[in-house]
Amino acid sequence: MAKGPEKNTKNKALHTKLLNRKKTKLQEEKKAQALRLRALVAKMNEKKNNNETDTI
Repeated sequence: MAKGPEKNTKNKALHTKLLNRKKTKLQEEKKAQALRLRALVAKMNEKKNNNETDTI
């Protein structure tokens, strides 16, 4: 029986590597966005609390 053409594992490995890079980049961007959002929410809460204490 013939085995058929050889598999192109080099391109497959490179493709996997690129996809893994893309996934990690997206995850890092998502984490960075979440941190920025948390910081903004904390800042707004602090500002709100300061305004409430000033009026009381």
